[in-house]
Amino acid sequence: MMHRYLALLSLLLLVVPSTGLALNALNEGLGEPPPEVDRRTPSATVAGFLEATHARDVTRMPHYLWLSHLPKEKQRAEGERLALRLMFVVDRALWFDFSRISHDPQGDPADALYDSVGQIPLGQGQRDIRLRKVSGPDGASLWVFSEDTVRAIDALFAQHGSPMLEVLPPFLFARPFWILELWQWLGLVLGVGAVALASRVLEQWSLRLGKRAASFTKSGWDDQVFAAGEGPVRYALFSVLGALGSRALLLPPPAQRWVDVVAHSLALVAVAWFVLRFVKLSARFIEQKVVSESGADVGRVRGLRTQLVVMRRIVEAATYVIAISLLLLQFEAVRNVGVSLLASAGIAGLVIGLAAQKSISTLLGGIQLSITQPVRIGDTVIVENEWGWIEEITLTYVVVKVWDLRRLVVPMSHFLDKPFQNWSKVSPELLGTVEVYADYRTNVDAVRAELVRILHDEGRELWDGKAQGVQVTNCSERTMTLRALVSASDAGKAFDLRCIVREKLIAFLQQQPQGLPVLRAETSLVSDAAVSVGSQALAASTGRPGENVLVPAPRPR
Repeated sequence: MMHRYLALLSLLLLVVPSTGLALNALNEGLGEPPPEVDRRTPSATVAGFLEATHARDVTRMPHYLWLSHLPKEKQRAEGERLALRLMFVVDRALWFDFSRISHDPQGDPADALYDSVGQIPLGQGQRDIRLRKVSGPDGASLWVFSEDTVRAIDALFAQHGSPMLEVLPPFLFARPFWILELWQWLGLVLGVGAVALASRVLEQWSLRLGKRAASFTKSGWDDQVFAAGEGPVRYALFSVLGALGSRALLLPPPAQRWVDVVAHSLALVAVAWFVLRFVKLSARFIEQKVVSESGADVGRVRGLRTQLVVMRRIVEAATYVIAISLLLLQFEAVRNVGVSLLASAGIAGLVIGLAAQKSISTLLGGIQLSITQPVRIGDTVIVENEWGWIEEITLTYVVVKVWDLRRLVVPMSHFLDKPFQNWSKVSPELLGTVEVYADYRTNVDAVRAELVRILHDEGRELWDGKAQGVQVTNCSERTMTLRALVSASDAGKAFDLRCIVREKLIAFLQQQPQGLPVLRAETSLVSDAAVSVGSQALAASTGRPGENVLVPAPRPR
């Protein structure tokens, strides 16, 4: 009995080669394969299968599958159906890396019969997609998708496929551009329009509901949140809905990755946009609230405005840096560059630190200026012999609006290293002086009365009523100096008031008999005898007789 089994086994070994089935035992119901079918290596089998299935070449597709377990009369029809389903699943769940698929006719040296080309999730585990080696009529090795892979095609299609494969016309599965089929391109176009409309409707509905809920609260912060969300919420919803909706199109892994990158980038931009708008609206809200509470406290309002402007610019700069960094980290090439930069962070940090030392000090100076507040937005200052107002404060420079509407841009370090005049540091109120030169016989009390009249008449809209007076501050051999002191609520009014007082006091002194200073000289008459005696004496001393000489006469006492 044992000898009979050994003889039968020897006969099977002669019929079936050790490397696999003979060619005439493989897919006998399909007949001879077309000459275009290349199955000599695993990579040639995979490439030929994808080419045939994407071209819908029904004469070639079944020859790449193991169909010997099926009845001969069903191998053709089932081979076409299973090949299309496998192509559909592979395009969406497995992206072949041909650099890792063997180009050797003998396949993987570790396994003489099978070669795995990837894995696809199935149920709770992974299903290996394998190729099996069989022997051709001439003894050469041929590779086809193995029997276990073919048996699992229907289960894989049920999890990763779509019934649209059997419903839509075949031309919709052509690839007109890149790796996407025509029905996927149409789905993307229609999906973008539908998602845009849905995100806009959802944004309006959610913001309207949120604003209605915020109307029942006394705090104004929730109003700023919903106001800042107009626009960013729409793009955030668009990115979320777009990423979810693209799954229904069963995009290949590379295409799905790019869709996810675009959706993720759009979400990052929406979040950054929301932060920037919220910071802007919140700063405006705080300023308006402080103005309404503080009333006439101009100093507090200016200080708060300066702090808000500087802090807002810091937050905006940090938001831009973080958003751009997160966007760039999505790309492998930029991520590798970032890793290389981090590896040399010690030297690069030292070089950048030395190069940006002045910029960093200027930036820190801007932060210090916002905290210590030697100047504030709206202060009246004199910088570089220019009189004006602080119009804008940034992290690196200060803009001074000069009185003639010029703009003086001053580096931030100037206000920390050099002296300057701030006329409204404590209070915008200012004293102004007017100096005029008058004669010694001028009635000073009349000038004081005239100053009071000027302040109550011509200067009543400029004078704040706190200070006024006339004093004799200096004198010379010919004139005395009168100084008129006036006060105003700010520097601009003080300047205009001084001009009015100076003009009116000069006009007043012109009307006085002895108001304006005059140049005095004394003259006296000298007799002819005295002149003759003086001439003779001078001629005797000089030896030049006959010249007329003017002899000054003595002043009468």
